[in-house]
Amino acid sequence: MLRNILSLLSLQGANYLLPVLTLPYLVRTLGMEAYGRLGFSLALIQYFVLLADYGFNLSATRAIAQHQQDRQRVSQLFWNVTACKLLLGLIGSGILSLLSQLIPTLNAVQDVLLAAYLLVLGSILFPVWLFQGMETMGRIAICSLLAKALVVPATFLFVHRPEDAWLAAAIQGITTVAAGLLAIGFIHRERWIVWTRPTLNGLKEQLVEGWHVFLSTAAISLYTASTTVILGFLAGNTAVGHFMAADKIRQAAQGLINPVSQAIYPRVNALMQQDRHAAFQMIRRLLWGQGGATLLLSLLLMGFAPLIIALAYGAGNQDTVTVLRWLAPLPFVIGLSNILGIQTMLTLGMEQLFSLILLASGLCSLILIVPLSLYHGATGAATAVLITECLVTCTMSWVLYSRKIPLFKKDTCHAV
Repeated sequence: MLRNILSLLSLQGANYLLPVLTLPYLVRTLGMEAYGRLGFSLALIQYFVLLADYGFNLSATRAIAQHQQDRQRVSQLFWNVTACKLLLGLIGSGILSLLSQLIPTLNAVQDVLLAAYLLVLGSILFPVWLFQGMETMGRIAICSLLAKALVVPATFLFVHRPEDAWLAAAIQGITTVAAGLLAIGFIHRERWIVWTRPTLNGLKEQLVEGWHVFLSTAAISLYTASTTVILGFLAGNTAVGHFMAADKIRQAAQGLINPVSQAIYPRVNALMQQDRHAAFQMIRRLLWGQGGATLLLSLLLMGFAPLIIALAYGAGNQDTVTVLRWLAPLPFVIGLSNILGIQTMLTLGMEQLFSLILLASGLCSLILIVPLSLYHGATGAATAVLITECLVTCTMSWVLYSRKIPLFKKDTCHAV
């Protein structure tokens, strides 16, 4: 499990830390308005990445973890999930083409959107869920690092002016596709799977299994990707630029702790089937360890926000400093909700309640984001995200406590 954590840390480094190396260059080269167009387009494409991922990164991971030694069953899962993702990706491309023709705001950034759609293809090809379920993350970390390390030199070589925003999007998409192709090469070489024809029943089974997780991730997008998209419609690309510049730094900091929970998730699932006491003991240790680490990260972000922004983007970005300070508590708050929701509620089979909490919180976010973004721009958007994440964490805590789940203290009597 420690090897998986270190491998996932490398993977998160590829996803978060490597782009941060190009972030100051992009902001200064493109300018806040063009960088805002890039951020708006990438945020909108996340809807289609979400559609293609559906929920398989959790539901399929759990299924693979439960059948690690059954090559035939793993193969069936792989081909059925991949077929589902391809179908959903095609549906998404049709929807994006239609919306780009009908909505002037999208038509104005159509070149960036089309380039960014390569991220969807990369998501389809990159089977993180298979490697997580097999608890073998080292190979996929290597694939991601080799491909995504190319983002840095490619950005410096090809992006030189505001009109190159579409190139910046294309570079991110192409490297994701390359990472997926490398991962497929590893799978073929290790002979983890054999060809099994996808079936309608198999596709239906996977869509049903992932439905509640998809609803949950869709609800999360109401106050993540939707925040940037709504902010772009209401406050313009410059406000998006300030928000994205601050949020990328927050995501990079938060990405340092995500590998721990990702690596532990399949282990907790397996333990919950074999030894519930050991599973809860592991979750409690994660609660204290991850909670402490994310609290420290949040405090550092809040205290050093002016220095971080000045070093990254130069002087004169006080709006970005303010946004970062509002976003600074998120690593701590989200770190807790990850343990309460994914590690605990999902492993206990509480998918419906988990989805309901996130959906209700997402709807509350939509109510907050419109007036706050309209009157306070990027700072208002950050405020709405923080309030929503706090609501998610508090609600999950109350649900687990009221159901006497032995998470906050040792207890042999619990209900689900």
